[in-house]
Amino acid sequence: MNIENTKAQMRKGVLEFCILSVLKKQDAYTSEILETLKNAKLLVVEGTVYPLLTRLKNDGLLTYRWEESTSGPPRKYYKLTETGQTFLDELNGTWTELSNAVNLITNQKTES
Repeated sequence: MNIENTKAQMRKGVLEFCILSVLKKQDAYTSEILETLKNAKLLVVEGTVYPLLTRLKNDGLLTYRWEESTSGPPRKYYKLTETGQTFLDELNGTWTELSNAVNLITNQKTES
């Protein structure tokens, strides 16, 4: 079994949740989202994030606006919609439950 594949799948499983969480704080363009994820040690590439942002937009969880840039082409800024905020709130509750359950299992002491 390849441990790298398993680790990548675990990261992919939380990527949507993390992107929505980044956008809860403020609107951001793709490079800012990628930088935030990389700073948090989530190893992601643009090729993963762009399709996910499009899907989240198509699902009504995000919207975007174009903004002129002083250093290049216009930037697409993503924003959480009201539906996206509700979805994120639900994911937060699920994450807390899941995290607690995993911590309970993985930190369980074995009896001798």
